[in-house]
Amino acid sequence: MRHLRAAAAVTLAISVAAGVTGCGGGTSSGGGSNESPKTLTYWASNQGPSVEADKKILTPELKKFEKETGIKVKLEVVPWADLLNRILAATTSGQGPDVLNIGNTWSASLQATGALLPWDDKNFEAIGGRDRFIDSAVASAGKEGEPPAAVPLYSLSYALYYNRKMFADAGISTPPATWDQLVADGKKLSKDGKWALGAEGSNLSNNIHQTFVLGQQHGADFFDKDGKADFTSDGAVSAVKQYVDFMAKDKIIAPGNAEYAQNQSLTDFAKGRTAMVLWQAAATTFASQGMKPEDWGVAPVPVPADAPGAGKQTNSMVAGINMAVFKNTKNIDGAKKFVKFMTSDEEQKILCKTYGSIPPVKAAQSDPAFSAPELKVLRDTLATSAAPLPQVPNESQFETAVGTAVKELFADAAAGKPVTTETVKARLEKAQQTMQQ
Repeated sequence: MRHLRAAAAVTLAISVAAGVTGCGGGTSSGGGSNESPKTLTYWASNQGPSVEADKKILTPELKKFEKETGIKVKLEVVPWADLLNRILAATTSGQGPDVLNIGNTWSASLQATGALLPWDDKNFEAIGGRDRFIDSAVASAGKEGEPPAAVPLYSLSYALYYNRKMFADAGISTPPATWDQLVADGKKLSKDGKWALGAEGSNLSNNIHQTFVLGQQHGADFFDKDGKADFTSDGAVSAVKQYVDFMAKDKIIAPGNAEYAQNQSLTDFAKGRTAMVLWQAAATTFASQGMKPEDWGVAPVPVPADAPGAGKQTNSMVAGINMAVFKNTKNIDGAKKFVKFMTSDEEQKILCKTYGSIPPVKAAQSDPAFSAPELKVLRDTLATSAAPLPQVPNESQFETAVGTAVKELFADAAAGKPVTTETVKARLEKAQQTMQQ
């Protein structure tokens, strides 16, 4: 899960305005060079239960790449809380990696800096061709109409995870398919110090992911057709209020969740303190915290109960991790070889099985492992009912501005303050003004 800070968005805005392009290997070449053909530096995002776990997972794979190519990869696993700020600092200082992972929702924002290698037809051919990747993943790799700024590495979507024992104890036989059902079930589950639904109220990215999907269900995109912020539409206001009302009105989220930002909701779920959580590929984390596969179930994220309208059946954003190359790396050929290796059919099967993600590479999805119950839900959601977050240059500012508004509203709910339509609209109006400054 990703965590964004307001400072990151401000830095990004400055970088975009200045047209910054220098980073990576520190050369002045706009298209890369091969001054250090035997070494690469790689910033990997923290995908597993811990940074140390990721090192153990990735190191043997990097050794395979070194054996095949003679290129040594220096690995650093960067926590999500730090990754965007680290990337932005690299775009201004010239001190960064050759290859790095980025959250796919950052693609258009980072593309606008000019710092990343564009994946045009020629560069895609160097890794086997664009057609190897599923369309929704490539669509979340940069602005429409321009060569993608990155290559899909791990694809994800949201699902509803539920505790089987807690459901059985409450007399609930099936997971909720609609939000009305979730609230009704939630009220049965929220008792005796336990709660129905977990949330990360101080996690700006998670706030955006949830409210974006609800916005789609209410017919809101948060941006107009020209890419201009539109945070105060009726649909956007309704979406944010619905999400915060799970705590404020429905009382199915614990007030303490307003302060969560570091996956505490997953720990609560694993320890039996919370019955449901909306998350991306949580199996690895649950296992690391002592849960057995039979302890939990997985279902699609709920949708509205009324007749579907524009976007009504959207129940996830297109989540995932992309792999980017800094344009002026000192080892451009090696960087492309590394991307090709990490997105090869075999590596995709290995890594995505380990992390519980869906391969964005079509051929790798044929592995039977990706038909397991959890991954089947994630895969089907990606294929049929997920929508990409707005691919606009100021997307990360959107995450920060609106994500902060939701965080503040959760804080109000936790303190017992009323969360009204007027309150929500005022906070979103303030967020929109922040974007326009």
